[in-house]
Amino acid sequence: MEVLDIVNEKDEIIGKAPRDEIYKKKLTHRIANVIISDKKGRMALQLRGRNVSYCPMHWDATASGHVRSGESYEEAALRELEEETGKKLKLKEAFKDIFEYTTGNQKGLKKIEVTFIGEFDKDFRPDLKSVEKITYFSLGEIKKMVKNGEKIHPEFMFLLQRHYGIKVYSEPTKESGHVFVGSHIV
Repeated sequence: MEVLDIVNEKDEIIGKAPRDEIYKKKLTHRIANVIISDKKGRMALQLRGRNVSYCPMHWDATASGHVRSGESYEEAALRELEEETGKKLKLKEAFKDIFEYTTGNQKGLKKIEVTFIGEFDKDFRPDLKSVEKITYFSLGEIKKMVKNGEKIHPEFMFLLQRHYGIKVYSEPTKESGHVFVGSHIV
């Protein structure tokens, strides 16, 4: 059973609870994201696995996941990166945001999300139980993917809009609705 810290909008820990309870009660918690780029500036995106519980077969950051209770954002980012890609890489903290779902069954759920960046020029060895594949894309290619309606995880779409200038070309769907509550660059 995965236990997560409950936090307020200032990212102060105010409790902890099992992951299922966090989602059932829509308690604010922490997420770590990792975006790896190659020397050409292309982003390594993961296509989430067919059997993951939320947003299967959606494009997402190179790696991402929950920050466990007592774990730092950096520890979670490094753990998720190794679990999902098979790699241990040097990371740098880049962004800290508050993300909130505004539609669908997660409406009202807020997450404090810290995104780390790193560089890697080779192929990844993804965990095929949770990741279909990892592919490098230029920002222009990602913009086309969004414009053409490719399935993109809503929290990653938030990061693309907020920090990479990519616009949404359609209204958020019931499953992917979200709002940008606030953000600052660390």
